[in-house]
Amino acid sequence: MKPTLAKGTRDFSPLESARRQYIFDAIRKVFALHGYQPLETPAMENLQTLTGKYGDEGDRLIFKILNSGDFLKPLREQQTLPEDASKVVSLLSEKALRYDLTVPFARFVAMNRDKIAFPFKRYQIQPVWRADRPQRGRYREFYQCDADVVGSSSLLYETELIGIYDQVFVQLGLDVNIHINNRKILAGIAEKSGIQEQFTAFTVAIDKLDKIGWEGVQNELQAQLINAEAAELLKSLLEKTGSAEEILTHAKSILSDNALAMQGISEMEQVFHHIKLSQPDGLKAKLLPDFTLARGLNYYTGTILEVKMQNFNMGSIGGGGRYDDLTGIFGFPNVPGVGISFGADRIYDVLLELNKFPEHLESACKVLFVYFDAESPAYCLPVMAKLRAQGISCELYPEQAKLQKQFTYADRKGIAFVAIAGANERMEGKFSVKNMKTGEQNFFDARDLMDYCGK
Repeated sequence: MKPTLAKGTRDFSPLESARRQYIFDAIRKVFALHGYQPLETPAMENLQTLTGKYGDEGDRLIFKILNSGDFLKPLREQQTLPEDASKVVSLLSEKALRYDLTVPFARFVAMNRDKIAFPFKRYQIQPVWRADRPQRGRYREFYQCDADVVGSSSLLYETELIGIYDQVFVQLGLDVNIHINNRKILAGIAEKSGIQEQFTAFTVAIDKLDKIGWEGVQNELQAQLINAEAAELLKSLLEKTGSAEEILTHAKSILSDNALAMQGISEMEQVFHHIKLSQPDGLKAKLLPDFTLARGLNYYTGTILEVKMQNFNMGSIGGGGRYDDLTGIFGFPNVPGVGISFGADRIYDVLLELNKFPEHLESACKVLFVYFDAESPAYCLPVMAKLRAQGISCELYPEQAKLQKQFTYADRKGIAFVAIAGANERMEGKFSVKNMKTGEQNFFDARDLMDYCGK
């Protein structure tokens, strides 16, 4: 049988894994600088933990796991087959692969409420799974890198999370736009237009603006029997350009008679004000009000964030928002929360296409010691131990072979230096060291070798 991969999944070579670790390390470092603690949750969750948290479209993308053993037994025991497909699923499957990291985090908080000091700040870097149609930048198995705070309604945390986005993407050398909206503004538009019962359909439609354009959004709203007033209100908000202050002032003039929308606008104004205070020199990223941003997830209640590349055709590479009662569904109500997520796999694709990865990631090993003859191990191994003690990675070729073969091995692995110790070098207590990038070759004793290769 010819080996194949499951659709929407990927293997990662040593080089690719090192590059991914570079991304994770950059994100993890900034999370830790802001006081976030690491957390891990199981790949599997109970199906009922996940369903109903992501909207109808999200529920359809959850990977269900068949019950072990005779999973068809419950169906055979039914007198009649349930007409509702979801009830059939519940009979066959009790568990599922996690769809994101936020809902499992909320479940963890509810289960461990007596052990946690609130506000509780955690970060989590783990894979998630979605039964989506694979395409460029979209996979069925991918990593999310999340930071969340629960136990506080302070908008200072929105400010902090926006700053985290900015710092990470500066470290990675990427120019991004951070789009910001507030779910209360969208809810206010729905309330003002009398479409509260169709709010989810409304947000799902407008969230597709980038993909299907304004005409496509209008057609989808009409198909959902959503009145034209909601579309016109939204369109009037989008017509204003200029600074964030000018855009929000315009929004207030249109939605001034709706208290919920005005609350959302006020919260956005506070976030922009806090950003000015916390970033005197300004963000490197562009922070843009975007009233079409909905993200399609039912649990958001306030601020919504999404990160996109500037001048690069890629979907969002980060997103998040406020969810002020997500833990309530697990019996722990009235716990406010806010969080963000980095799309590590898309970030990887962007860095690769833009050639932004550092060169030193090409090899886990910095120095290859050549197996010149039978005396090589006794001469090289003590020196290698000293290099490793100084944090310099190295290895000895495992057997005697032609020098060209060993140099080819070093070249294919991206090893920076090759150290050779033949009879003459050993007599003088030295090594002949070749820089594989420049081709330059020099003689060093063990101490100088450490200085040279450790630069």
